[in-house]
Amino acid sequence: VSASKFARVWIPDPEEVWKSAELLKDYKPGDKVLLLHLEEGKDLEYRLDPKTKELPHLRNPDILVGENDLTALSYLHEPAVLHNLRVRFIDSKLIYTYCGIVLVAINPYEQLPIYGEDIINAYSGQNMGDMDPHIFAVAEEAYKQMARDERNQSIIVSGESGAGKTVSAKYAMRYFATVSGSASEANVEEKVLASNPIMESIGNAKTTRNDNSSRFGKYIEIGFDKRYRIIGANMRTYLLEKSRVVFQAEEERNYHIFYQLCASAKLPEFKMLRLGNADDFNYTQQGGSPVIEGVDDAKEMAHTRQACTLLGISESHQMGIFRILAGILHLGNVGFTSRDADSCTIPPKHEPLCIFCDLMGVDYEEMCHWLCHRKLATATETYIKPISKLQATNARDALAKHIYAKLFNWIVDNVNQALHSAVKQHSFIGVLDIYGFETFEINSFEQFCINYANEKLQQQFNMHVFKLEQEEYMKEQIPWTLIDFYDNQPCINLIESKLGILDLLDEECKMPKGTDDTWAQKLYNTHLNKCTLFEKPRLSNKAFIIQHFADKVEYQCEGFLEKNKDTVFEEQIKVLKSSKFKMLPELFQDDEKAISPTSATSSGRTPLTRIPAKPTKGRPGQMAKEHKKTVGHQFRNSLHLLMETLNATTPHYVRCIKPNDFKFPFTFDEKRAVQQLRACGVLETIRISAAGFPSRWTYQEFFSRYRVLMKQKDVLSDRKQTCKNVLEKLILDKDKYQFGKTKIFFRAGQVAYLEKLRADKLRAACIRIQKTIRGWLLRKKYLRMRKAAITVQRYVRGYQARCYAKFLRRTKAATIIQKYWRMFVVCRRYKIRRAATIVLQSYLRGFLARNRYRKILREHKAVIIQKRVRGWLARTHYKRSMHAIIYLQCCFRRMMAKRELKKLKIEARSVERYKKLHIGMENKIMQLQRKVDEQNKDYKCLVEKLTNLEGIYNSETEKLRSDLERLQLSEEEAKVATGRVLSLQEEIAKLRKDLEQTRSEKKCIEERADQYKQETEQLVSNLKEENTLLKQEKEALNHRIVEQAKEMTETMEKKLVEETKQLELDLNDERLRYQNLLNEFSRLEERYDDLKEEMTLMVHVPKPGHRRTDSTHSSNESEYTFSSEIAEMEDIPSRTEEPSEKKVPLDMSLFLKLQKRVTELEQEKQVMQDELDRKEEQVLRSKAKVHSTARGALCPFQQSFPYEKSAPEVTAPGAPAYRVLMEQLTSVSEELDVRKEEVLILRSQLVSQKEAIHPKNTMTDSTILLEDVQKMKDKGEIAQAYIGLKETNRSSALDYRELNEDGELWLVYEGLKQANRLLESQLQSQKRSHENEAEALRGEIQSLKEENNRQQQLLAQNLQLPPEARIEASLQHEITRLTNENLDLMEQLEKQDKTVRKLKKQLKVFAKKIGELEVGQMENISPGQIIDEPIRPVNIPRKEKDFQGMLEYKKEDEQKLVKNLILELKPRGVAVNLIPGLPAYILFMCVRHADYLNDDQKVRSLLTSTINSIKKVLKKRGDDFETVSFWLSNTCRFLHCLKQYSGEEGFMKHNTSRQNEHCLTNFDLAEYRQVLSDLAIQIYQQLVRVLENILQPMIVSGMLEHETIQGVSGVKPTGLRKRTSSIADEGTYTLDSILRQLNSFHSVMCQHGMDPELIKQVVKQMFYIVGAITLNNLLLRKDMCSWSKGMQIRYNVSQLEEWLRDKNLMNSGAKETLEPLIQAAQLLQVKKKTDDDAEAICSMCNALTTAQIVKVLNLYTPVNEFEERVSVSFIRTIQMRLRDRKDSPQLLMDAKHIFPVTFPFNPSSLALETIQIPASLGLGFISRV
Repeated sequence: VSASKFARVWIPDPEEVWKSAELLKDYKPGDKVLLLHLEEGKDLEYRLDPKTKELPHLRNPDILVGENDLTALSYLHEPAVLHNLRVRFIDSKLIYTYCGIVLVAINPYEQLPIYGEDIINAYSGQNMGDMDPHIFAVAEEAYKQMARDERNQSIIVSGESGAGKTVSAKYAMRYFATVSGSASEANVEEKVLASNPIMESIGNAKTTRNDNSSRFGKYIEIGFDKRYRIIGANMRTYLLEKSRVVFQAEEERNYHIFYQLCASAKLPEFKMLRLGNADDFNYTQQGGSPVIEGVDDAKEMAHTRQACTLLGISESHQMGIFRILAGILHLGNVGFTSRDADSCTIPPKHEPLCIFCDLMGVDYEEMCHWLCHRKLATATETYIKPISKLQATNARDALAKHIYAKLFNWIVDNVNQALHSAVKQHSFIGVLDIYGFETFEINSFEQFCINYANEKLQQQFNMHVFKLEQEEYMKEQIPWTLIDFYDNQPCINLIESKLGILDLLDEECKMPKGTDDTWAQKLYNTHLNKCTLFEKPRLSNKAFIIQHFADKVEYQCEGFLEKNKDTVFEEQIKVLKSSKFKMLPELFQDDEKAISPTSATSSGRTPLTRIPAKPTKGRPGQMAKEHKKTVGHQFRNSLHLLMETLNATTPHYVRCIKPNDFKFPFTFDEKRAVQQLRACGVLETIRISAAGFPSRWTYQEFFSRYRVLMKQKDVLSDRKQTCKNVLEKLILDKDKYQFGKTKIFFRAGQVAYLEKLRADKLRAACIRIQKTIRGWLLRKKYLRMRKAAITVQRYVRGYQARCYAKFLRRTKAATIIQKYWRMFVVCRRYKIRRAATIVLQSYLRGFLARNRYRKILREHKAVIIQKRVRGWLARTHYKRSMHAIIYLQCCFRRMMAKRELKKLKIEARSVERYKKLHIGMENKIMQLQRKVDEQNKDYKCLVEKLTNLEGIYNSETEKLRSDLERLQLSEEEAKVATGRVLSLQEEIAKLRKDLEQTRSEKKCIEERADQYKQETEQLVSNLKEENTLLKQEKEALNHRIVEQAKEMTETMEKKLVEETKQLELDLNDERLRYQNLLNEFSRLEERYDDLKEEMTLMVHVPKPGHRRTDSTHSSNESEYTFSSEIAEMEDIPSRTEEPSEKKVPLDMSLFLKLQKRVTELEQEKQVMQDELDRKEEQVLRSKAKVHSTARGALCPFQQSFPYEKSAPEVTAPGAPAYRVLMEQLTSVSEELDVRKEEVLILRSQLVSQKEAIHPKNTMTDSTILLEDVQKMKDKGEIAQAYIGLKETNRSSALDYRELNEDGELWLVYEGLKQANRLLESQLQSQKRSHENEAEALRGEIQSLKEENNRQQQLLAQNLQLPPEARIEASLQHEITRLTNENLDLMEQLEKQDKTVRKLKKQLKVFAKKIGELEVGQMENISPGQIIDEPIRPVNIPRKEKDFQGMLEYKKEDEQKLVKNLILELKPRGVAVNLIPGLPAYILFMCVRHADYLNDDQKVRSLLTSTINSIKKVLKKRGDDFETVSFWLSNTCRFLHCLKQYSGEEGFMKHNTSRQNEHCLTNFDLAEYRQVLSDLAIQIYQQLVRVLENILQPMIVSGMLEHETIQGVSGVKPTGLRKRTSSIADEGTYTLDSILRQLNSFHSVMCQHGMDPELIKQVVKQMFYIVGAITLNNLLLRKDMCSWSKGMQIRYNVSQLEEWLRDKNLMNSGAKETLEPLIQAAQLLQVKKKTDDDAEAICSMCNALTTAQIVKVLNLYTPVNEFEERVSVSFIRTIQMRLRDRKDSPQLLMDAKHIFPVTFPFNPSSLALETIQIPASLGLGFISRV
């Protein structure tokens, strides 16, 4: 079946190691060739091995590729392992993979974001198989097993140089440090981590394979106490590569510390070391690569020094270390000169040696001598021998190596001392970071030791794997068959047994003349041809080959003896021991007892001179024996100790793989990977697993996965029996599987066979489904087509019938048309002919008639012409005659007229110009002329009369004479006028001269004017041109301004939105920061309390017998009186203007913006006006209430009076309240007269009683009272003070009511007093108000006048302006006016607020003073004394008590109150039986009473005790959700009460009048409100932690693992690391468990009366925790990233949303917190192929970061074969599209994040006076007031 056609196989390949191919033909037994088709597209004939005839390895199904555990693969072999690792590493970017118990880690050569603290928290507490492979998972498993099994653990990290061993070990230690924490305050975990930079600097170096290669092995034991917290650590080191100190290969470096010193040489403290560049020293310049790319040695030096300081290495010791290291560098520069072949010298005053001696504090001459000489000892004597230059150089290098090794051991010892703990170690976890198997071109002693260590570790590993397999089989009770596995004990025996390689090496070192060649011959003689694992190279006699478990390695014998002996001259050591530098001799203190672990003595040619010249007896043998320990012997002993330690612990294996030799990121070299997989034992693990039953399934998982292979009748209630029955049918060979107790074990390949059967069954089912669906679809399509065809036929036939009918109709119509058309044509032809005939006749007849007419007309016209011509001739003759006559007349008249004209011209020439110049004079002259003419006429008339009547009228002679005289007089006057005319003529001549002069001047002026006009016109034309240009520029500027305004508006709007968002984010961040600080403060406070308790327990040793003392709750009061800088933003919302309105440029002058501004200012004005009106209405309502209640009794009037005092104005005399009071005044004035005498008697009796009781006190008190009253000048103030006195001490008034029986006298007296005082105060205030009103009206009239004048001026100015400027000016004026009005209104508002505050303060002062006096007086009068007095004229009855919502308690009962109400209160009983928030109401009512008494100490003490007690309760029962919820609810209610009854107007909006009366009167508790708010924040954070602890175990199981929709997701095969089953059983959580828990949380919070807004915030936080933990686990679990799991998650989220809808919490923001999880589920379900899919994913997943999207796509794993994997190209497309997105690089969500909490003000409608205190609370000692 396996070798059938289309089967996929692996075939060997020299380049890719293994290639995939597909069979083109079935294999038949006996075939020698397989026809294969490669994935590249080529066909190949693959020849089988004729000896073994083994078939190629089969490939696993694609569904199994990329598994987390290699043992989950059905076919377990090398190509399958290699392919799985490559797919995970290259395609999915996953560097960790399990291989049974081994974690395979491939070095990515790139920083990955998978080691943060969030990842550590995600892996903490998880089962190893539940999460994706990770070094943290191994560390967690070790930590968990240590705690569970009480057994020490080891993590063995191995691999090649550069594979990442050190980094893996470092991350494992970081995990332990983060998860466990330290048991003390010494920060041991930081010290453990700080040891890494120190050990890396002195033990790591750059090699050709790794920039930070560890050149030593180390085993770090991290110690834990009984609570499994880190208490210390211890480090053991192995085989430091000392040769690197004096020699480095090409492209390599010495140890990092030397280069760090050289890079820091310029530091002032390092000047004494006289260092320079690394190239200046022989020991650091040999490799030619002193710099590592991307590494700053100076910064690394600072980190090293910082780590030394943290580990307690003092500055002096640090400088000592650096001196020794610098001395080693200078020692390397010491040069030798040869004298001859056997001796050498050092130049005198050699600078490097001088510096070395100065730094080491030794004598120069002595050191110079012993560097060139050595001491030889024989049995009888010793002598000194010079040495050659080569020997001297080797001795110098040996000394340098020895000093460095000693310094290395000293630093390790000091690090261990710093990490050592005085606390007893309970257990430990060891981390072994040791070199992996090494093979180079030239392998020497170091490689031999390294490979020897790896042989031992591999043996231990094989035994452990074998043991685990055996335990698993025995546990499941299946037959155990011995598995053959590679045992490398023969190889170990070859190395370490008697006469083994190490034994022979040590023996050769003891020989006087032993050499590497002689040792090689001994090896050949001993082991060649006797041990199969030992071989000799063909072409060499100085090398040998060992067959290790990983590979054959050829070792060169040269240098083995020298490195094993590690020779150093004793005389040089003695010189160093005699150093004045104290630290140097410390390094060699252990030399007196034994040699260091890394050095040994030898005898023969180069004996060490550690034995004295004259040894004492017994001493030489002992010392010689001890000194014979060689390096190999030391290493073998330390390796045995290590193996003993590892065998005593539970090991965990991490195998680091180097993917390529070029350090390219995410590049996989198959050849190198296979070599390392073979070397590290991973393939051996696979082989052991494959030899047995590698695939293991639980019965439930098998049933769930392969249910499709079963028939309904096969399914039984017993899952185990069902699986057995099915397997017997499916797999006939019973050896291929075994049934265990809880699991089914399968041989290799059986799961693949079952997967094939399952896929075939599903494929057949799919084909059937497809067949059915396709048939149904085709039938549906046929029916639709048939129906469509019938419909088409029907319509076509109908169309044809309609067309035929239409044809018939058209034929008939055509016939009719033809008939009528032919008739029409004939008719038209006839009519045309007839018309033509008529026209011809008419034209002919007309022609004849016209001819006759013309003839008659000509005759008639000829007669007329004759008549006209004759008449014309007659008229012409007459006209000529008349013209001649007239002409003659005209000539004569013209002649006469010319004569007359000449006369007139002569006359006119004299006065004509005068007339023009002097019009007035001309008029006068005309008048005179007229007079003269009239006189002449009269004279003529008289002359005529005289001549005519001279003879007739003789009687009139006298009369005529008189007329003559008169005429003479007129003549004289005419003469005078003639004189005047002459004078006028002279004046005219003068004026003519002036006229000429004026003309000349006028001409000049006209010339100038013309010139000026031309210039002006030119200027005007220029100005017009400029104006045109300016207008164009103006229009362009206006256009630009408009555009800029638009752009600026848009920019400002965007900026405003961004700034608003940023401000919201900043506000949330600030809130979060503040609340985190509170959290930290509470944590430190708890820590402080714990330390305090510990100190108390340490100081006071408990004695026998426990005596319980009452707890005191006092604390530092100043702790709670601070005011926070962060205001509660949600308490009083304040209006703020948008910044964009303020930033509008003033030079724009845009009408719309100004109009908008005006509108906003008007709105602001309206708001302020409304505020002012509201205040006035409030004042009026309070007055009306006062006056309406004044009709009744006096008490209601006193209760409403505080409203009156808050407003100084009162109503006008015509107001209803005023009339009521006036009527009351008139009605009681008569009663006042009647009762006046009785009142006087009563007052005298009261005074006499007081004097009789305490005369002295009374006099003093009354004097004080009189002084205080005299200070109150205003009667209104006295009335208010008295009312305040009645409010504060009403009980004293009740005592007076006992003075008379009916109490009527007292009530009347009190009523009259109150009425009088009230009316007086009202009259005075009314008078003041009228005066003020009149003054205000006068001022208003004046201001209106001024405003009118200003408006007129502005109007006049505006009328002169152009239209645009007029609009702008009017708008500017309107803005100014509205601004001034706003300012005025604000001033009025401020004045009113100031007045209210001032009156409140005055009232408090007066009430306090009078209250103290009245209380002092009344306390001195006891009721008994009053009764014993002989005079009892009155008795005032006691009314039913009116409770004021206060609770009174004694000071000494405070602790009892706190104890019963807080410390011992059980939330469950209170929540069920009593009103929510009852403790808060009771506490507030107690605070009210203390405020009422004005007792600040009592208020402070009660509040402090309350806060401390709540903290104590939460500390004691802080893990109980009900308790924390209960006190969060009560703390918030207490806070709301303090706000609601604070008297601040912002909090009194929703109060009733009765509640407003209950406001605090004496104290401002704003600071305590802040403290309570901080306490509420701390309780909220504790509540979140509690619910997180409750929910966390449920979330992963309920949201991810449990199959809410059964059968959607199938369980894939798993490996050795079994994951948590997704099948629900009794112990697992489901989604219903989460919903039930959410219901429980919600019901508890509702029962406790928690604010709805606060419940919404808690629910939002809960849903965030659910979403974050679910998403984080999804991102770390490859097995959860599938299509079916996305469906499960979306269904689960829909159930949570349904829960929110049921609880009316959809607007809480909880659903939005699940958005990342929803999008991740959608991402699992959407198509992931094309570019359109990529675009859809990028737009859909806006709540996920780029790292999360890519991670989900990388982890996406098909559960069934029908699903397709996500291609690498698609993931790259997604990354390219998201590269511009700016989001966090963090992979996981912060599951510990707590949203900032706010406590919106929520006033209570509950009346305090109605609250009853139940007896169950045990508060009988408090009383209601």
